[in-house]
Amino acid sequence: MSKYVKDLLTNDLAGRLDGVEECVVANVVGMDANSTSALRKRLREKNIRIMVVKNSLARRAFAGKPLEPAFEGIEGNAAVMWGADDFVSLVKEATALDKDKEGFEKFASLGGVMDGEKLDAAGVAAVSKWPSREEQLSSLVGQILGPGAQLAAQLIGPGGQLAAQVKTIADKEE
Repeated sequence: MSKYVKDLLTNDLAGRLDGVEECVVANVVGMDANSTSALRKRLREKNIRIMVVKNSLARRAFAGKPLEPAFEGIEGNAAVMWGADDFVSLVKEATALDKDKEGFEKFASLGGVMDGEKLDAAGVAAVSKWPSREEQLSSLVGQILGPGAQLAAQLIGPGGQLAAQVKTIADKEE
């Protein structure tokens, strides 16, 4: 491959992933066409993108950029996964694919990058146990609404008893 063609491919790759700061790198070598198609469909439904890249071109494309650490120590071709609602959701899906040995036995997470730091396969598995953004928001809303609901119940309870007593007195006078 000529230097001119390598530069074109490198610039295209850098342009496609411009603005992406976190990703998961996976091995998809050996998957047949049906499995690959099913994998891409499953990821597309969750707004996750995947692209197979040659590591030497990826290292050149991401030199000095946030995704650079993801390709350190990886040989051959690898798939870059990015997108989803948040990074934890992306990692959870990659881990689920890792464990799905019926349809995607050749899929294996190799690592990734989060907040500019390299993650190995064990780091990806550890991050998958974290709560996703959606789970954190639901927990936060529950914590915010809990004391308010308790306060409302405490205010309504005695007020309801007082209203019932006033109504009883009013009924007796009639």
